[in-house]
Amino acid sequence: MTGPSNPLPGIHPPTKHRTFGGRLRGYFLAGILVTAPISITLFLAWQFISFIDKRVESLLPPQFNPETYLPFSVPGIGVLVVIVFLVFVGWLAAGFLGRWIVRMGEMVVERIPAISTVYGAVKQIFETVLANQSDAFREVVLIEYPRKGVYAIGFVTGTTRGEVQGRIHDETVNVFLPTTPNPTSGFLLFLPRDELTFLDMSVEEGIKLVVSAGIVIPPRAGAGERELPLGTPPAGKPDKVIEPAERKSA
Repeated sequence: MTGPSNPLPGIHPPTKHRTFGGRLRGYFLAGILVTAPISITLFLAWQFISFIDKRVESLLPPQFNPETYLPFSVPGIGVLVVIVFLVFVGWLAAGFLGRWIVRMGEMVVERIPAISTVYGAVKQIFETVLANQSDAFREVVLIEYPRKGVYAIGFVTGTTRGEVQGRIHDETVNVFLPTTPNPTSGFLLFLPRDELTFLDMSVEEGIKLVVSAGIVIPPRAGAGERELPLGTPPAGKPDKVIEPAERKSA
């Protein structure tokens, strides 16, 4: 019967053979592994909430600001106001009057030369990404880029349509190739479907793999494969090439 798995990979529990300094080092590294992820997550969440609160609270009249009546600050008021505002706008836009107002506003924006182009592109992107039937960023693929024999992680953003597909003989797919460690920038590639290797990992796992520069590996292997420890030679290749003279002596 095997014992419980180590919850902190890379940090081994102290043994009787380890020195006192080695045990302190192990405890120190274990403490970093436990506290660093939650601390960074809370810090980023706090920064985001504070950023929203500072900008929303400056727009609230004093009589509607809870901090006017309370002797302490209430974090998250700005985020709550934004959520309520977005829900109200969505409810208003779903009605007849709201749709009419939106159409009138779009007609005004479309008459402005530079703003109309940006507004149309941003609106189309949001409608595509947020649509329930959208296939954008739902599949992770492996492609040979920037040359044969070198592989990169990409995300399928849709099937190629329009003039681009009309000028290409093969059926192509839109693939977003992100950069590391900032996945918000990258390249748009139009690749034949038969040149893509679709992976079993989720989009979230693929993003973690890209952001971490390959440090965070998805916990499961691909279909029909198993994960091998680092340094294991590829299948079909021996650890050492045996020369003919060694075969005779053996």
